[in-house]
Amino acid sequence: MATAKNVLGTPLKSCSTQPLTGFYRNGCCDTGPDDLGLHLVCTRVTAAFLAHQKQIGNDLSTPIREYGFPGLRPGDQWCLCVTRWKESFEAGIIAPVVLEATHMSTLEFVDLEDLQRHAAVESV
Repeated sequence: MATAKNVLGTPLKSCSTQPLTGFYRNGCCDTGPDDLGLHLVCTRVTAAFLAHQKQIGNDLSTPIREYGFPGLRPGDQWCLCVTRWKESFEAGIIAPVVLEATHMSTLEFVDLEDLQRHAAVESV
């Protein structure tokens, strides 16, 4: 199996293990045929972003214990569905993107320039 690439064309780095993220819960925003939501974008969530996601029906801040989901807090990094990130982006609510940990398939939905303009300053 080929190594997944990020939006910069280099090997995909881990997004977060605390909290543990990724469709496969391996810390990476990698994807496969079972990932219908396309959890591709490694974001560093903000309070405004979490509030907007909740408003559009994607509550990321409330823990769901039965799924082992701790609920996100501002500053957490998370593999987000690319369409959810784009919805917030288009509404002017942007969560910074960790480019090295964002899957290259994101570029099918979002321009690299937009991602670069909203890149996280440094990895956590």
